[in-house]
Amino acid sequence: MNYYLTAIEGMPRLLNSAGGALGSFRKDRYKDAFQKLYLENQPVLEALEQGYLMVIDKDQYLTNMAEALAESACERLEACKRRGAKERLQMDLNLAMAVYVLPMILEYKGQSSKLLAEKAVASWKARFPKTNLQAAQFTYIEQGFHKKYCYITTAVCEVLGRPDDCYELNLLRNYRDTYLASLPEGDELIRRYYDVAPSIVKHIGQSDCSREIYQDIWEDYLQPCIRMIENGEPEDCCRLYEDMVVSLEEKFFAGNAKI
Repeated sequence: MNYYLTAIEGMPRLLNSAGGALGSFRKDRYKDAFQKLYLENQPVLEALEQGYLMVIDKDQYLTNMAEALAESACERLEACKRRGAKERLQMDLNLAMAVYVLPMILEYKGQSSKLLAEKAVASWKARFPKTNLQAAQFTYIEQGFHKKYCYITTAVCEVLGRPDDCYELNLLRNYRDTYLASLPEGDELIRRYYDVAPSIVKHIGQSDCSREIYQDIWEDYLQPCIRMIENGEPEDCCRLYEDMVVSLEEKFFAGNAKI
């Protein structure tokens, strides 16, 4: 068996299959989607590892594999002519790498896995220097869906240089746990937020203009919400909160992605 050929031809397929699973990057689907994708791509991952064990120049081997992955993304982007569609495709490719491709490589746990993930990130950033791609394991990403984080607010505050225990975050967390949780539809609204928010944050984080996006979220939604809470207008804050979730879901939720 020609492991090198199987591996290098399989790199674009890793990315393409991951793009098809972006709609499943949500709390109730991610685990099953990842496991299905991992099993489907296991022959490629095995060929990658066996080829690595056999070659003499292991560093060059991994470089070639990482370059094949990045090159396949470049070809997809070059074929996309419309600017808006191209920007969206770039975000979707970044997200596919972050939540499926790199976690699949790391999940294999071979001698080449961690080194290949590092090479893949380096090659990706060389081709797309404005992206903020990072390698994370599947378990880390999946567990994030089940922790009670204020994902979007936390991400905005981090970009704006505010600490995790800042006044704004604590105020909004308290609002979530008291007022929102007490509403008849509150549990459903909070559940929906935690279903889509991790995907939204991941998607925005892979954008070239993530700082500008988070600044807009702060000015259009979070800052007005904070003022409404401070002014004793929790109902108005709730309506704006819902608008924020709907708007961001339409723009950045991976379930809307097609790559």
